[in-house]
Amino acid sequence: MIITTLDLKEKYKNYIDVNGKIKRDIDKGILFPLVRGTYETNSHTDGYLLASYIYGPSYLSFEYALSFHNIIPERVVVYTNATFNKRKYKSYQNHFGLFTYRDVPKEAFPYMVKVYEVDSYAYFIASPEKALCDLLYIKKPVLSIKELKRMLFEDLRISRDAFDQLNFHDILFLSTKYISNNMKYFKKFIESEYIK
Repeated sequence: MIITTLDLKEKYKNYIDVNGKIKRDIDKGILFPLVRGTYETNSHTDGYLLASYIYGPSYLSFEYALSFHNIIPERVVVYTNATFNKRKYKSYQNHFGLFTYRDVPKEAFPYMVKVYEVDSYAYFIASPEKALCDLLYIKKPVLSIKELKRMLFEDLRISRDAFDQLNFHDILFLSTKYISNNMKYFKKFIESEYIK
């Protein structure tokens, strides 16, 4: 369960040294710090359930979401998240893993993100199409469709079968929300080979 310093100050209001009590609970493995002022009480909670509580607004995207949706073959152990208007890369390491946060355009941020509830946690994750667009947005710019295909099918190792299952109309809609060379070539590639 997520708990904040404010919650703990209320819970431990009868203690003379509330901060000392919190520190002892951390030392005993009763509380697990996520980020300053926020704690988890269950050491076995899956990290993906905690990502949006650590830094937000955010949603799971990039490599983590592509792996989650079985679009890339690798199992991703870093919880990669998208944010907007933060203007800097953030990373947090805690008991539950490594959490990273990178900006995507504000115009793209709200689209094609699903929210799920597990027990008392809510987590937000990009659709496969959105996660791929987010990832292409932050990758080094390509200079042609040929280079883009190499990035997709060789560098990222996306299988053609997985790629063919994507919703290309969603990708075309999203492509207008990013200003980047990669998205420009991605749109051209989809229009030339998939949208007839």
